[in-house]
Amino acid sequence: MLIKNCNIIYLDKIEKGNVLIENNKIKAINPSSYDDTEVIDAEGLYLSPGFIDVHIHGAGGHDTMDGTFEAINEISKVIVKHGTTAFTPTTMTVAVEDIKKSMDVIKEAKENGTDGAIVLGAHLEGPFINPKAIGAQNPNFLIPPTLENYTAMVGDAEDAVVSITIAPEVPGAKELIKELSKRGVVCSIGHTRATYAEAMEGIECGCGHSTHLFNAMTPFAHREPGVVGAIFDSEITTETISDGIHVSYPSLRIAYNQKTPDKVLLVTDAMMACAMPDGMYALGGQDVEVKDGAARLLSGSLAGSILTLDKAVKNVYKNVGLPLHEAVKMAAYNPAKHCKVADRKGLIKEGYDADLLLFDDEINIKKVIVGGKVLV
Repeated sequence: MLIKNCNIIYLDKIEKGNVLIENNKIKAINPSSYDDTEVIDAEGLYLSPGFIDVHIHGAGGHDTMDGTFEAINEISKVIVKHGTTAFTPTTMTVAVEDIKKSMDVIKEAKENGTDGAIVLGAHLEGPFINPKAIGAQNPNFLIPPTLENYTAMVGDAEDAVVSITIAPEVPGAKELIKELSKRGVVCSIGHTRATYAEAMEGIECGCGHSTHLFNAMTPFAHREPGVVGAIFDSEITTETISDGIHVSYPSLRIAYNQKTPDKVLLVTDAMMACAMPDGMYALGGQDVEVKDGAARLLSGSLAGSILTLDKAVKNVYKNVGLPLHEAVKMAAYNPAKHCKVADRKGLIKEGYDADLLLFDDEINIKKVIVGGKVLV
């Protein structure tokens, strides 16, 4: 397959060119010759690496916590239409046996494949978090951060865990962070009331990432910099829910200037109402009302989002002032690094997986290719 007349989005620039796909991989960029093959004329559209969502609970009326392969597969089919070609289904703070059930199907989806976006593994959001920064998690299912509790909830699917959100100030957390970091799990500071010092201690113990910057964490203040200050004052990566609801655009601009687009991932934190009409839904067993673009618990707390990554890229590109290639980097290459697949995903480069998107200047998705196959 040859994609011609496209504006190729590289890591640091955008250039016109042609891309040849063969055997599910990017065979050549601007090939001098090629055999008879299917030709897609992009007619000046942008060609982007596929987006990777490392924090997403659900979409299309399905939730990771449904605990079925069908739910994960349906989520994959909904989000691929919005440019997400790979993702890490995200669990909630629920009963240990329910987390284990979801972990088993996430592992199955990772190993056997799906009909849409590729499953790279799981993100565990909780249950080792602070009850005073609970967000839309369920406080009834918080448990102490111990290796025994972790092992009980991941079971035989430990090798499918990509990351875990953990509050470093909770007793026992630092010891668990050290152990999980050694095992290659990305430990992410989130749902936390940590002070600046406690957050920096968590980073020293192995936390290399932070969950939904600004949301469910201690804010920056001039005498107590809090978790936000620790994120800004360290080399760890972070993620933003760039829907214009969770964080204002000026605050996003300040954060991107401080961390640089090399250290930020765009995520959706989407729940089952993503790509669905307004109405009543659920998240982690709690009622959620979706209205005017926001998902909230009945208490009024934000409960995930209904964002898609194409919209997140558009929001950042149009409202924050970042160049398009930087916005795409935050949705593709940085998440690929986070998931330890940046040697084959997240870039338009010879030898890389042919996970590609064609979209226009308004980031309207026109075509989605996953593993060399046109899915949308």
